[in-house]
Amino acid sequence: MEKELIYHPLFICLLIVLSFMLLVCLIRAVKGPRVADRLMAVNMMGTMVMVMISVLALLLREGYLVDICLIYAMISFLSVVVISKVYIGIYEEQHHSQEHTEGGNADERG
Repeated sequence: MEKELIYHPLFICLLIVLSFMLLVCLIRAVKGPRVADRLMAVNMMGTMVMVMISVLALLLREGYLVDICLIYAMISFLSVVVISKVYIGIYEEQHHSQEHTEGGNADERG
């Protein structure tokens, strides 16, 4: 029992540091100059939330939080894949429409 109390302040400090890092990632997700930066920030936020849930599971000695963490990991992974797929589709559509616009202008000049 005493060994577990030794780690209690460490867990609290770790949660505080992770909360600060989560805030920094949120700023990057909102501000980020490119979509890839935003996507990486959202993915990192998901990972940090999973670590926070795991630390809380250790701190509170609640096993069901690990199950919630696993479900959150699957949802986070799928959301990043879906967002990436949507972004790739939008990028290809814009690139395809630019090629047609540039090709049409060259035909009109020639």
